[in-house]
Amino acid sequence: MAEKVEVSVTEGESTIEERDREAMREFEEGLDQPMDEEADMLKDMHREKGLSVWMLLRLSFQSLGIVYGDLGTSPLYVFYNTFPDGIDDSEDVIGALSLIIYSLLLIPLIKYVFIVCKANDNGQGGTLAIYSLLCRHANVNLIPNQQRSDEDLTTYSRTLVAEGSFAAKTKKWLESRHSKKRALLVIVLLGTCMMIGDGILTPAISVLSATGGIRVNNPKMSSDIVVLVSVILLIGLFSMQHYGTDKVGWLFAPIVLIWFLFIGATGIYNICKHDTSVLKAFSPTYVYWYFKRRGRHGWISLGGILLSITGTEALYADISYFPLLAIQLAFTLFVFPCLLLAYCGQAAYLVTHKEHYKDAFYASIPGTAVVVVMLVTTLLMVLTMLLVWRLHWIVVLVFAILSLVVELSYFSAVLLKINEGGWVPLIIAAICLLVMFVWNYVTVKKYEFEVHSKVSMSWILGLGPSLGLVRVPGIGLVHTELASGVPHIFSHFITNLPATHSVVVFVCVKNLPVYTVPEEERFLVKRIGPKTFRMFRCVARYGYKDLHRKDDNFENKLLDSLFSFIQTEKMMESYSNYSNSAYSLNHTQVSREELICNNNNNNKVVFSSMFDYPVSTLDTLVSADSPPSSMSFSQNYIVEEEEEGEDELEFLKTCKESGVVHIMGNTVVKARKGSLLPKKIAINYVYRFLAKMCRANSAILHVPHETLLNVGQVYYV
Repeated sequence: MAEKVEVSVTEGESTIEERDREAMREFEEGLDQPMDEEADMLKDMHREKGLSVWMLLRLSFQSLGIVYGDLGTSPLYVFYNTFPDGIDDSEDVIGALSLIIYSLLLIPLIKYVFIVCKANDNGQGGTLAIYSLLCRHANVNLIPNQQRSDEDLTTYSRTLVAEGSFAAKTKKWLESRHSKKRALLVIVLLGTCMMIGDGILTPAISVLSATGGIRVNNPKMSSDIVVLVSVILLIGLFSMQHYGTDKVGWLFAPIVLIWFLFIGATGIYNICKHDTSVLKAFSPTYVYWYFKRRGRHGWISLGGILLSITGTEALYADISYFPLLAIQLAFTLFVFPCLLLAYCGQAAYLVTHKEHYKDAFYASIPGTAVVVVMLVTTLLMVLTMLLVWRLHWIVVLVFAILSLVVELSYFSAVLLKINEGGWVPLIIAAICLLVMFVWNYVTVKKYEFEVHSKVSMSWILGLGPSLGLVRVPGIGLVHTELASGVPHIFSHFITNLPATHSVVVFVCVKNLPVYTVPEEERFLVKRIGPKTFRMFRCVARYGYKDLHRKDDNFENKLLDSLFSFIQTEKMMESYSNYSNSAYSLNHTQVSREELICNNNNNNKVVFSSMFDYPVSTLDTLVSADSPPSSMSFSQNYIVEEEEEGEDELEFLKTCKESGVVHIMGNTVVKARKGSLLPKKIAINYVYRFLAKMCRANSAILHVPHETLLNVGQVYYV
């Protein structure tokens, strides 16, 4: 009997301990809640305006100068690279032309212009845009800092998948293991790095190929002159980039328009003059006969055919500058027909002048990274079709098979030409991939370290309103990677320096998987703990295309958001207290959105700039038909509450005038003892070198040096 009593007492104590832990967890969560309500306040619903026909035609014309330069210069070197050793049979030209026609039809036109380009992130294209879509529709981000408030952004578009569907199963499979998330990131980085490698070489190849034409009528001209002219042109082209897309587009659009008209008209002329029978290449049977006749040499020649579709990935990446419909119109109705006419005209000329295959146009370097980027895009599109578009798996399978058959054929062909120059973009891409992967790996490890070492809110509150320190006048902005919780850097700071500022704001600069965050939705502010603690949290949210500029005035905008939050909070408390007291007189309740975003001009509350107070009439919080007694009561009650809010605003204004200090962590990351050699090299040498080469956060946010306070720490990851 005694043993039974002892066991029951032990079980009771265990239950009490579990309840205490659960109560403590709920208590801390209540102290530092998510910013869902604040995000709802900032959400602004605005729709994209339609485009007139004239504006659409204007943008289609302007896109010629930005999007299609690479595709337009491809006829300069396709046939020469397809037949580098000469043309033996005129039927080979017809077969090569048929391959070019169907490559242009299947990949740039059907796959990219009408399928892939629709997988854009609010108009943004490219590998990173698809990855941001996937991060919003599945939990594949390696840094687990997602919050529900992020989903309230106007640029955070997403669709929910039905439970039990194939998309839901795919999502669950992708989220099941950390290794799958990392593999997806590696694929994305690979595609991005290949794009960089191709982009470094493409301008030089295109310009060199174009200027090489001046040797056609002057065979004795030195190649050094061609290189010199190319360098001068490249310097001129790159010097114009700083004028922006709009001016560059208007400058080059007429030039590219004339170029396409010229190559199209020349194609018609050559077809009519030399051989109209080349039009039979539109029959796909000539593709079969081409490979049967040439065998292995025909397969290798795909490396030359591939050059006809270089620039396709750039087309997808450049859709951010123009509406999708404008790009579709320009390519379908103008660029595509002109390219077909140009290639048909060249083929007609080569059929009767086989010995002039070098004169068709000049080039010699195979464009290798392009096909790798296409393969990466295909793999990401499969996930996008399943998770974002929620298409049937059979449709996705058909798309994947057709794309992979074509692109793997090209990939196998260019592998045979790596030793002929194709290794250059691969080496560039490999270096970029190493840099990106190491940076991402250490960034994730740093974030995990901060999460595990953050300070309990109950410990902070246990210190009392003064935090057990001397509260000196001023505002302290404590920068941290955490969007919730108290960072370890703060406890480290107050432990070594037993004083802190009268107002403490934990600032988290957070990057979201969206292309941009509207300025009015940039900052989220939340109070931490009781008012007497004067502690706040501010999350500054940025998209992957948002840039920190010197004129952004980060500090003042942050403080402006803080003061607006206090004004709103006080107004809501005033109304909440009044409505509870006068419920019997007025049985209506107004929600936060109705109070702040009231469309009635008579009931409008206007927030002015920093340190200004809400401009409102005192009768806005009660109905017009309320009795005079309730009106008088409400006015007196709200005036008292607003006076308290003004006192807090005046206090914060005084603190700002006393000075604002940015407290940042000057962290050194080191590999743990016993780590493997590759990890030590990556963290202790590669990452440390990259960190020294990159700008510090204080420079990115343009923090004045005299207001910066660095707190040194060492992270062992």
